[in-house]
Amino acid sequence: MHRYITALLAVASCASMAHAQTSPPVATIVPSPVAAGPALTLDDALRMGGAASPSVDSANAGVRAADAARTVAGLRPNPTASATAENVVGTGPYRGFSQSETTVSLSLPIELGGKRSARLAVAGAQGVRARLEVVIAEADLRLSITQTYIRALAAEKRVTIAEEQLGFASEGLRIARDRVQVGATSPLDEQRAAVTEVNARTALETARGDAAAARNALSLLLGQPIDQPLDMAWFDRLGGGGGYGPSAPFEVEGTLALAAARADVATADAGVRLARSQRVPDLTVSTGIRRLQGTGDNAAVVGVSIPIPLFNSGRAQLGQAMALRDQAEARRRLAVLEARTEIGNAQTEVANAAARARASGPAMAAAMEAARIARIGYGQGKFEQIVLIDAERTLSETRASAVDAFAAYHDALARLARLTAAAPNSGDIK
Repeated sequence: MHRYITALLAVASCASMAHAQTSPPVATIVPSPVAAGPALTLDDALRMGGAASPSVDSANAGVRAADAARTVAGLRPNPTASATAENVVGTGPYRGFSQSETTVSLSLPIELGGKRSARLAVAGAQGVRARLEVVIAEADLRLSITQTYIRALAAEKRVTIAEEQLGFASEGLRIARDRVQVGATSPLDEQRAAVTEVNARTALETARGDAAAARNALSLLLGQPIDQPLDMAWFDRLGGGGGYGPSAPFEVEGTLALAAARADVATADAGVRLARSQRVPDLTVSTGIRRLQGTGDNAAVVGVSIPIPLFNSGRAQLGQAMALRDQAEARRRLAVLEARTEIGNAQTEVANAAARARASGPAMAAAMEAARIARIGYGQGKFEQIVLIDAERTLSETRASAVDAFAAYHDALARLARLTAAAPNSGDIK
């Protein structure tokens, strides 16, 4: 079987040289269907998806919550008003209210140790983290839309391939029937061709179902139905990031992942500061006036109270905050290692997929020529049917591999763009 394919490829190469045909560096996978109306480009899809996204809405709600938390953190303790009546409803001279002492006072807690500024620091750090979440949600949404768009394009490419394969199978069945009718071949050839045609028809139905599901997934992600063609030319095009060999190392410090990890460390640092401030007891100052009913006199009442840190000195809370800070710092270092690994892997995947996509051009040209020669030769009785079947299968596999290569290239490029997305400047997220 392999000898037949090798021979066909050699014949194809000789025929190509004889007719001065040249293979393009990157072949179009399959001819894109001509559709009415403008194509939905990836940029269009990104704009549509960013208009109304639950994930972005959720992140924006987190920003509003963080802003409210900062307002709450800046509020001072409320004063307390109290009124007490003493020496009433007793016995003897205290049976009524004639000897009562009524006190009306106002108490005001005074925070010490910088508690309010520490709370504001925690709220500010959480606000920065919440705003980073918005940027991260937008970047994740762009990646999700891009990957879904790529899957939809690849699915529609496979539909076109399946349609052409069905056409080839139908033509092969017609040729087999003609040859059987003239007695040039066995009826078994017609049965094989019929089975191939049924399989091709089933594959086409499967491909159409997959394409409909992929387009529906894209519509759900964009929040509106998509009834226009997709940008097939973009799918067949290799952009940047397609070089060969190892990629240059990328500095991860300016990426979104590291910005989020640093924001978590800053929040943990502020938490340590708040825990330290909580160890300083607060004062409560009170002042009021007392009415002595028995003599008709009034007197001022002044008091100061301070809690005694006998059972809870705040040491445990401080230890907890410091442990959380150490945890955040360890996660930041881990994020650096993971980002470097993932970026390196994505760079390698981009380069490998680009190499496979480039190689698909000459391979597809040879496979198409081999299949053409096999169809002509089988129709003329020069080749056995198995040669035609192998040539058609090789062409189908080559086309499917090309679609997979281009899809893998665009997907890896999208993931690399997400991993290397630059974090906003600190002044832009405060």
